[in-house]
Amino acid sequence: MTIKEAITKGMIMLKSNNIESPKLKSRLLLQYVLDEPRQYIIVYDKKEITKKQQWEYFINIEKLTKGIPLQHITHRQEFMKMDFFVDENTLIPRPDTEILVEEVIKIAKQKYNPKILDLCTGSGAIAISLKKYVPNSEIIGIDISEKAIEVANKNANKLNVDVKFIKSDLFEKLKKEKFDIIVSNPPYIKKEEIKKLSKEVQKEPELALDGGIDGLDFYRKITSQAIEYLKTESFLCFEIGYNQKNDVMQIIEDQQNYKNIYCKKDLYGYDRVIVAQVI
Repeated sequence: MTIKEAITKGMIMLKSNNIESPKLKSRLLLQYVLDEPRQYIIVYDKKEITKKQQWEYFINIEKLTKGIPLQHITHRQEFMKMDFFVDENTLIPRPDTEILVEEVIKIAKQKYNPKILDLCTGSGAIAISLKKYVPNSEIIGIDISEKAIEVANKNANKLNVDVKFIKSDLFEKLKKEKFDIIVSNPPYIKKEEIKKLSKEVQKEPELALDGGIDGLDFYRKITSQAIEYLKTESFLCFEIGYNQKNDVMQIIEDQQNYKNIYCKKDLYGYDRVIVAQVI
């Protein structure tokens, strides 16, 4: 079987199981199995692949048909032009979150040696990206999941950045210290909505998805508790669900400790980031 034949067969199998982007995923999976770049796959599409490579490829195609995310098979996801390790213990970093990171970078670059806290850090993608692009910053990442912390540390080592990761339920294990920026992409899916998500998303950790009955639990907790950990004139930055702008803004306004609240849209025009400054 040639490279081209394998990709075509894989694509047909994915398409017949209603898997999104079947052509792209079948190609990316073969790149992973062959450990070759995209250009190789294109140039040598008539090259025969071994029986062992065929077996590995179609075993993994079968996993994709069952809703296993491609990233959980390849353990790779690009984010902010870096290659992150991911597995089933963390949320897969998404392009939407780059909007949040880019906004925090803008804010951080206006401060001298900014101290930044990343809550619900997961794979560490936000914290590590901030350290890469704002090297004079001091960054702490927090997650309640021990396994997520292991993944975050693995990524910090892989990408050669100095970020401190702590296992904690939000601020619980944190010393009483003050930050210039607190950033979070918290769980924000309504509990009842999780079962309606795609098969792939449902394979991600529920802990990283479940935002409570109305999806707003973490925004309430973080907004109220963050005041004790933020300096005057410092910033609270959230990623939000596409339809949560008004609710999250109201939560922040109700605290009466924040000013200059604004929202930024993602590349698709959806509300995605909310920033507030401490009075």
